[in-house]
Amino acid sequence: MALTIDQLNAAAPAQAVALLDGIYEHSPWVAEKALQARPFRSLQHLKHAMAQAVTGASAEQQLALIRLHPELAGKQMESNTLTAESTNEQGKAGLTNCTGEELAHIRRLNAIYGQKFGFPFILAVRGPRGTGLSKREIIDTFERRVHHHPSFEQGEALRNIHRIAEIRLGDKFAHVPTLGNEVWDWQEALSVHTDPGYAELGQLTVTYLTDAHRACAAQLAQGMRDCGFDTVGIDAVGNVVGRYEGTTPDAKALLTGSHYDTVRNGGKYDGRLGIFVPMACVRELKKQNRRLPFAFEVVGFAEEEGQRYKATFLGSGALIGHFNPAWLDQQDADGVTMRNAMAHAGLEPEDIPKIQRDPKKYLGFVEVHIEQGPVLNELDLPLGIVTSINGSVRYVGEVIGMASHAGTTPMDRRRDAAAAVSELILFAEQRAGKDDDSVATVGMLQVPNGSINVVPGSCKFSLDIRAPNNAQRDAVVDDVLAALKDICARRAVRYTLEETMRAAAAPSDAQWQQRWEKAVDALGIPLFRMPSGAGHDAMKLHEVMPQAMLFVRGINSGISHNPLESSTNDDIQLAVEAFSLLLDNLALEQTH
Repeated sequence: MALTIDQLNAAAPAQAVALLDGIYEHSPWVAEKALQARPFRSLQHLKHAMAQAVTGASAEQQLALIRLHPELAGKQMESNTLTAESTNEQGKAGLTNCTGEELAHIRRLNAIYGQKFGFPFILAVRGPRGTGLSKREIIDTFERRVHHHPSFEQGEALRNIHRIAEIRLGDKFAHVPTLGNEVWDWQEALSVHTDPGYAELGQLTVTYLTDAHRACAAQLAQGMRDCGFDTVGIDAVGNVVGRYEGTTPDAKALLTGSHYDTVRNGGKYDGRLGIFVPMACVRELKKQNRRLPFAFEVVGFAEEEGQRYKATFLGSGALIGHFNPAWLDQQDADGVTMRNAMAHAGLEPEDIPKIQRDPKKYLGFVEVHIEQGPVLNELDLPLGIVTSINGSVRYVGEVIGMASHAGTTPMDRRRDAAAAVSELILFAEQRAGKDDDSVATVGMLQVPNGSINVVPGSCKFSLDIRAPNNAQRDAVVDDVLAALKDICARRAVRYTLEETMRAAAAPSDAQWQQRWEKAVDALGIPLFRMPSGAGHDAMKLHEVMPQAMLFVRGINSGISHNPLESSTNDDIQLAVEAFSLLLDNLALEQTH
């Protein structure tokens, strides 16, 4: 019979510890410490209390906890001395049925890993979906993580231990994250579409108005119809728009959504999570035959990443009247203009002005998004409240010096363009590091026609500077550009610099932020407020209506714009529940 939170709260201390036996491998002290936080408000509250018990333990206790876990496919598995929980997990991942070659390879990795780190390789082998990773996925992860820095890998081991504990608690409490599973599956199903040249490499790339992009739009539209939206369509820029009407025809609407295009060789969750989570909410409303006192409009924005054309936030920008007709003449890498791409997709550019929204007809804009960073992961928190989307500015530049012979040009006579940019990179890193939440990045660096025996005469670079507010961003920009000027003057080189993008910071609307906070708190999750270092479609909608965002934790240290980008079914379940609570609470506000 499944355990309940009420039973755990009511149990005597020794009995409560016994009820949680096996959640953390051979470590009852975790339960003993966590139970001091009783009464638990929810299963999620219990999970966090147990994770915090580990976080608050000494380094020696944490290391001992890691060492109590068995090696994958190790001697304990062969001798049948694994705990029942570990036997179940390794069996679901197929590790009890390895070929001789696979077993030998895993044992080699175990030996290398153990020698380097001094503890066994820990992996939640039931994976982000809870159904088990394949042996190939396990081996690939093992081979990747063996190269980590020891301090980082110890943290990764503990994070996997918490995921193992989460899955074990789910089993003990008979908790099935049904909605999280379905949203996870929807994202997997959408990821089969990828641009030519990437599909063959097993990489996800969906850029604006390619055949893969159009296939995604069609699949999203059909998914919205299946969920029960009243109207579904693809607008003049390729946005997929679903609308679930309110109790009255003239009711204002709540707007939500995110983008379905990707960066090249990107992940499955960036943007798309913010489409599928509200779709799940609508499906539940439809199942209940329930209407809200406001309409609910979900938009899968066609373009946000600026990968095929230099038109970042094209999809959300079009909704606020910020489509630049000059973009239609831009060409992609193959010489295809945006105008021709739209014609191929059956879109009519002359209809673009018609899709502009009237802000007076909307209550606001909210967006769910994967965090795209390590903070929530490191804090063992599934959800975070966004306080502001950082303001940003981007440049492309070139330093021009003098190409000369690497062997015959004395060090004090050189006009080395790459050395000048290198100095700029270090200054930008140091300057941004002096502020809270400021960041500066040189992501592209190129020495045209470079040669091993030539002092670089030219160096092209990019510069991306972000901060939580415009004044802080501009202060970093001023200092970095002043440093560029000084560096070039001192090194007798010159430079060119072009500003390619400037986006104002977008502080969350206080009332909408509080609505997210109320929903998250109701789930028993500690509130954590954080800025967004990445840009989002909410930045564009912020220009005409109030907005606020909810972040969802990513695994693999929260990595994004990368194939390793992922989230768990449990965290996605919580995101759906938080969004549903926000809708319910807003409905109560509207009727009182």
